[in-house]
Amino acid sequence: MINRNTAEIPSLYRRWKNAFDNFLFRYFDRMIPARWYLKSVPSEQEINSVTGRIKLELVSHCWQYSHLLAYHLSALVKYPPKNVDVTVTVFYATEDNATKNMLDFFAELSAPGITWNWQPLPKAHLFRRAIGRNQAALHTQADWIWYIDCDLIFHQGCLDSLAASLQGRKDALLFPDAESTTSMLEDANPILKSGQQPQLVDIDTTQFSPRKITRAVGAYQITHGDIARACGYCNNILAYQTPTLHWRKTYEDRTYRWLLRTQGIAIEVPAIYRIRHQSKGRYNKGSLWSKIRGFIRLTESKIKDSKLS
Repeated sequence: MINRNTAEIPSLYRRWKNAFDNFLFRYFDRMIPARWYLKSVPSEQEINSVTGRIKLELVSHCWQYSHLLAYHLSALVKYPPKNVDVTVTVFYATEDNATKNMLDFFAELSAPGITWNWQPLPKAHLFRRAIGRNQAALHTQADWIWYIDCDLIFHQGCLDSLAASLQGRKDALLFPDAESTTSMLEDANPILKSGQQPQLVDIDTTQFSPRKITRAVGAYQITHGDIARACGYCNNILAYQTPTLHWRKTYEDRTYRWLLRTQGIAIEVPAIYRIRHQSKGRYNKGSLWSKIRGFIRLTESKIKDSKLS
């Protein structure tokens, strides 16, 4: 078992070791038996079948994305679910004043069926997303846990439809089969500007276009609570449970699917929206790497959009 009771940045040797492990698990994990890192996944006979009013936990991380978090949390207040109890867990760092102010604003608002759960982390822990996800997985009290990003918007009827789809299921990993997204927005776009101040905001759904999802990637990993408590989230992979100096590219979802021995099963969950944006708040603005990444993201977006048109 990995010791997570320290916030120290690892030594230079550990950093190089982690870099090697990151490379290994990103490109060569299929050549390693998953049982070396997760002996077994609970069978269907070991998983509880939950029907009726379920408990769902949404788990996200926010670093310099408060303007997108505003839309995520606003939708939960404006369109609270009727048939599911939702715990909204947001990991953040107190140094991110804009996010902290946004969370303080929403902490004063209430919505039926919604419980706010703000979880501060040291920056070094926040920057490795698997650390917070693992913490949430091991301690969740929910029937199902959904690892998301803070730019997802669950609009009217979304979570109630999800609850209906989850009735009696025992799958280890599910994912929604589609989302609706904006085009790649520039920083000056009114949608991004509107979320900069703590306030309730909403989207114009006509500005979003549908996109298919093919596997349980990134923000689209819905795990049974019994699986989460038994397996954690990359719990025994040291590289993914080690604090880091800067935000890490989140490749661990691939490893998570490998550990669970599944790419996930698609289910229909309507009214999921995502705001796409050129600038990544988690990277240093104006840096050469940030500009390169922005160019790559914009190019990829244009290619994908051309295929859909």
